Amino acid sequence: QVQVVESGGGLVQAGGSLRLSCAASGRTFDNYAMGWFRQALGKERDIVAGISRSGGSTYYADSVKGRFTISRDNAKNTMYLQMNSLKPEDTAIYYCIVQQVSGDYVPRFTTAFGTWGQGTQVTVSS
Repeated sequence: QVQVVESGGGLVQAGGSLRLSCAASGRTFDNYAMGWFRQALGKERDIVAGISRSGGSTYYADSVKGRFTISRDNAKNTMYLQMNSLKPEDTAIYYCIVQQVSGDYVPRFTTAFGTWGQGTQVTVSS
């Protein structure tokens, strides 16, 4: 069973940057697509970005395109989310998900087939 742990959250002023990390352990990392979701207070958990097994394919929500960059280092079993030009509306708990896939693509992540981390809080002050 793969396990994932997020880190890197914190408090930052609007316009600032943060880099989140998601470290995975327990299974062959490069068999898994990975993604970042976020959940603001009182709202649903929504996808932010996803990345394929090799890192060759990525997906971004419209709200973060051009500001966030997802990447992964399979040698380190770690995925990253570089967040620039942060806005107060980016404030949320950010969750990592890993999901085993048969090919090199970004899947539709689901709780049924994915494994979630515990989340890391990102707070952007205005």
